[in-house]
Amino acid sequence: MSWNRLLTPQRLGTVDRTGAQPCAPADDPLRTNYQRDFDRIIFCSAFRRLQDKTQVFPLSKIDYVRTRLTHSLEASSIGRSLGTQVGQTLIERHPHDLKDTQAADIGSICAAACLAHDIGNPPFGHSGEEAIRHWARTSSYARGYLTQLNDYEQADLLAFEGNAQGFRIVTRLQNPDNTGGLQLTCATLATFSKYPRTAHLTGPTLSGVSVKKHGVHVADFDLFAQVAQATHLIPHTDHTHAWHRHPFAFLVEAADDIAYRVIDIEDGYRLGHLTYATAAEALSALLPAQDPAKNRLQQIREPKDRIEFLRAKAISHLTQQAAACFLDQAKLILQGQLDQPLCDQLDCRVQLDELLKLARTHIYCAPEVVEIQAAGFRVIGDLLDYFLPVIDDVARQGDQASAHSRMLIQLIPTQFILSQDDPAATPYTRLLHLTDFISGMTDSYAVALYKKVTGIALPAG
Repeated sequence: MSWNRLLTPQRLGTVDRTGAQPCAPADDPLRTNYQRDFDRIIFCSAFRRLQDKTQVFPLSKIDYVRTRLTHSLEASSIGRSLGTQVGQTLIERHPHDLKDTQAADIGSICAAACLAHDIGNPPFGHSGEEAIRHWARTSSYARGYLTQLNDYEQADLLAFEGNAQGFRIVTRLQNPDNTGGLQLTCATLATFSKYPRTAHLTGPTLSGVSVKKHGVHVADFDLFAQVAQATHLIPHTDHTHAWHRHPFAFLVEAADDIAYRVIDIEDGYRLGHLTYATAAEALSALLPAQDPAKNRLQQIREPKDRIEFLRAKAISHLTQQAAACFLDQAKLILQGQLDQPLCDQLDCRVQLDELLKLARTHIYCAPEVVEIQAAGFRVIGDLLDYFLPVIDDVARQGDQASAHSRMLIQLIPTQFILSQDDPAATPYTRLLHLTDFISGMTDSYAVALYKKVTGIALPAG
């Protein structure tokens, strides 16, 4: 791969047959194409819905608790720092390839990709993803539908993945009248794609962090292929549906890892799941033994303020380490020969793993987390089972559909309904549209809709 192609400002969906970009705005040093990417993401409705999607604590009544929105903003801040630090050195090393690039450009690419990295998550976090997979495996109605799909299409549902849904959102569902959706630059889209492959692969088993999940639905494969071509990603030699990562995807992954591992400890302490001594010891262990920051703790009166101080220092130290690690491995990453998370290669990786162990032991299994996630699991599965027959009946029968289906179809936005006359109305696309609808819900909306359609809660008469 080459740095100048990896940083292409070409926008998905704006290239005509001659290769020109008639719709792309000229770059402006005061507001670059990559800054425009950031702005397009932050103003889109799918990003706003993250304010009511679970990070760790679902449907929390405590304003302090982070949501997917605040987590994404914090990861984006870390990603900008990582990208800018890395960018400065890359420009010094490769002045010819990056002669027109500023360090801030790479920071903006990473910040935009981090901003969108969780945009495809369904309600109730990772348990929401598993709820959709479980429904596809066990629902009698879903199984009947899946028999009509090929292996690639089935895999999209059986292995439903928020990362693939995120790519679908930013390239198709947001601004659906545009080819390419938000029409982000291919540099940002490739950086966003931590798992550049489809769900179903044939041939030898792939190994490495880039292929442990899938990041593209087969329905959106052609769009990602355009991104891969524009940025010159390296294809896997044994597979036609997989590529090696864009190098900056490693920075996005590191920003996410740093953000949630450190910040979950802070949240866990504030909610009483960790003692001050446990949280402070875990965060202090990430800092060098003689770090002067440790001496400043005695000057901070409130324990919660000490934890916030340690959180900030830990993130700063990890960011510097991750940037240095990337630069040490940059040549191998550029050749597609390294496929290991940056955080697994840091000097403090053992201490960083301890944070995750603490969270799994004391936070992720907290009763208020497990109880609502379990309920959310049921909500998502039941909503899918409830609305698939409705969509199917109306799509096949039109005005002859049952009165029940014609009534309930009013609850589904029109962009998620395909009529039988639509050439795109296949069983696969109907299932995709259904998961688009359900996974796009916020936690609160999913619960409220479930209560209404099941009669648990009715409007006051």
